[in-house]
This record gives sequence, structure tokens and C-alpha cells, in this order.
Amino acid sequence: MIAYSPFMKSTYPECETCHCKSESIFTHCAVHELNAISANKSCSYYKRGQMIFQEGNKAFGVFCLNEGKVKISKLGSDGKEQIIRLAKPGDTLGYRALMSDTRYSGSAIALEDTQVCFIAAEDFNRLLSNNYLVAKDMIKMLSYALGDAESALAQLALKPVRERLAEALLLLLKVYGNNEQTPFTISLTRDDLASLVGTAKETAIRFLSEFKEEGLVATQGSAITIIDADKLLKISHMYD
Repeated sequence: MIAYSPFMKSTYPECETCHCKSESIFTHCAVHELNAISANKSCSYYKRGQMIFQEGNKAFGVFCLNEGKVKISKLGSDGKEQIIRLAKPGDTLGYRALMSDTRYSGSAIALEDTQVCFIAAEDFNRLLSNNYLVAKDMIKMLSYALGDAESALAQLALKPVRERLAEALLLLLKVYGNNEQTPFTISLTRDDLASLVGTAKETAIRFLSEFKEEGLVATQGSAITIIDADKLLKISHMYD
């Protein structure tokens, strides 16, 4: 049902005092609802590269990301990975499969050491039935996910790799950046970068090197630092 990790701790974060509650779907929950979720949930720790749930498996609940970074990816018919979503603390994972009573359309994999809380379907569905605001937020999330999927399909079909790489770097900045980190730096394997862009690893490295020569980014090992987000934005919209 849930892939428990050997990196579990003895204490779980309480939903009422969770540092990312205001960024999650549970922001409109009453105290007694949060306490009920905390009493029944389970939390696991995953090392970088560990799978949280696997494409094709049945959903038995939802996952709430408490710490770390997660990618949602699909495997194509050629066996290549395509990253379709990036998740940050406060994000809910696996909700589309649960809501539609289907199997996971992608796999969730930790991009770094990550803590995830699991809420069983019975508890989550009860919350949706009893809390109109949470149900409304869930509908919004489903709508946004559909819009993002449509945009991603259009980008892969219409935009050249250089523009898609610029857009992928800006997506990383949007999802994981904050005002305290200037300039923004993230550690990401070139395989993951290529999967996010939808191209071969060698192609992603070549265009990333071009961006580095142009002074748009800096690199050191797996770390990528965005130097000029404005120019990357212009590149990403060149064919709009």
C-alpha cells in the first residue's frame, strides 16, 4: 500500500503546527479535522532516488510532502523518463488517481532526502465530504493540473529544445525558489534535467553549456545557478 522507508523517525509532524500547512490543501481545515488526520496518518523518509509510489499501482490514499523535493515522472514506450511535475513542501501527491479511482499515471521519486505523510483514502474522502472549502480547493487543483498538462503537451510539440530548457529552468525557480536564496541554485542531475525538458541528456548538456557561455546560468557539478532569469524568460517565449 505504502512504501515505508528505513529512514522513518519516531515522531511525526503535527498537521496543526506543520510549517507548510498554509501552502497545502489542508489550510482551511478546522483544528479537530487536523487532529484527526494527524492521529491516523503515517509518515516516511525517503532518500534521494527512492520511489514513493509507482506508475500503474492503485492509489490507497494521498501523500503530503513535508520536506524535500519530489518529481512525478512517466516512462515512455521507449523506456525514457519524462518528468511531468515537480513537487515542493505542502504539495499533495497521488490525488488524481484517488479521485478518479484509477491507477497512478506516473511515479513519485525523491529528488533529495524527503519526508512524506500518507493519509488513507477513507480519512481523506471523509474530509472532502465534510469540508466544503477543502473540496473546493481540490477541484481547483484538478483544474490547474489539467491546464498544466495541456500546456506541457503544447510546449513539447511546438517549442525547440533551447526554449524548453529555458522554460524548465524557470519552472525550477518558480517551484523551489525563494526570496532568501538569491541567486537561485538547485542541485539536479543532468538526467533529471533532460527528463524535465523532454530531450536527450547530451542535448540538454549542450544547451546548458550555451546558457553558461552566455552568462545566463552557472554550473558546478550537479548544481545549477540561475544568473539572468529575465533573459531566460525571453528565450522561453521566443516562439509563443
